Amino acid sequence: MSQIHCLDLKRQHQSIKAEIFEAFEKVYEHTAFSGGPFVEKFEKEFATFCDTKYAIGVNNGTSALHLALLALGIGAGDEVIVPANTFIATAWGVSHAGATPVFVDCTPDTWQIDASKIEAAITENTKAIIGVHLYGQPFDIAAVKAVAEKNNLLMVEDAAQAQGAMYNNVRVGGFGEMACFSFYPGKNLGACGEAGSITTNNEAYATHLKSLRNHGMTVRYYHDEIGYNMRMGGLEGASLSVKLKYLRGWNTRRQHIAAQYHKNITNPKITMQAQPAWATSIYHLFVVTAEDKDALVKHMEANDIIPAFHYPYPCHLQKAYAHLQYREGDFPNSEYLASHCVSLPMFAELTDEEVTRVIDVMNAY
Repeated sequence: MSQIHCLDLKRQHQSIKAEIFEAFEKVYEHTAFSGGPFVEKFEKEFATFCDTKYAIGVNNGTSALHLALLALGIGAGDEVIVPANTFIATAWGVSHAGATPVFVDCTPDTWQIDASKIEAAITENTKAIIGVHLYGQPFDIAAVKAVAEKNNLLMVEDAAQAQGAMYNNVRVGGFGEMACFSFYPGKNLGACGEAGSITTNNEAYATHLKSLRNHGMTVRYYHDEIGYNMRMGGLEGASLSVKLKYLRGWNTRRQHIAAQYHKNITNPKITMQAQPAWATSIYHLFVVTAEDKDALVKHMEANDIIPAFHYPYPCHLQKAYAHLQYREGDFPNSEYLASHCVSLPMFAELTDEEVTRVIDVMNAY
């Protein structure tokens, strides 16, 4: 019996290979390898998709977070609140800007940032909150935004995993000052290479971001500030334009697979992420928990279902942040999730037969 992996990028790329290569030929013909017309084309398309005025392409999602915070004027001495339960890049963006990440716990059911815990973490140095649309599911934007407005803080969306997700039937990307997207190849919308984007409705932010990503230039060879080489490549932009046309269909297929998991995995030993009425997930990942994770993993692998783990060690306990002096037990919900999480196979090209196999294996545990 063939193995079913958490992700199989080959299937997606086999189906659109000719179209991708045709797009690459055009990039080669124009030698537009760094920025240029193919990136600009994708930026317009993605802004339209997100229903925002601007989308600024960059080299990856981590840079998107970094530059967004710089454009907000955040730097040394400032603090930014982030969830402890997220991929480390959320915190890297804060650190790269020279500020300090301040972690808060997630809720025990949605596994998203717990808005009720934010105010206790606010100090006179707090400047912003980053909410993460984790696993492709929006966080409670209204609750977090209410805390931000009450305390005169900026809100940034980390939408790295959420291209097309909706909050109260509105697509994410325009709720905060800015939203930061990753187009890492494994994302629902993934480039052929590394890429990212920042969406915003603020013209001043957009102008500043374009300068920051390009060595601090608005006029060539005249550098207004210390900038960065964080442009999106032409090949990446071209591949994203091709894939964006298919994204809605891919997301719909993921949602169908997730609905099958929710309906048919009935094993009481398996816990799934809660789905609030206001959240329309695009299921970048389908994460579950089990009390005996190791036993579940062994059972899955014995039945040729190969899981992944997102994320097995929470941000606040990482060695890189030991200087912040967080301790085990500080954020029990995030720590529980980290030690009990298992990601099931989730990609648009999974067949119905494979989905049924996954369901049967999970129920047999």
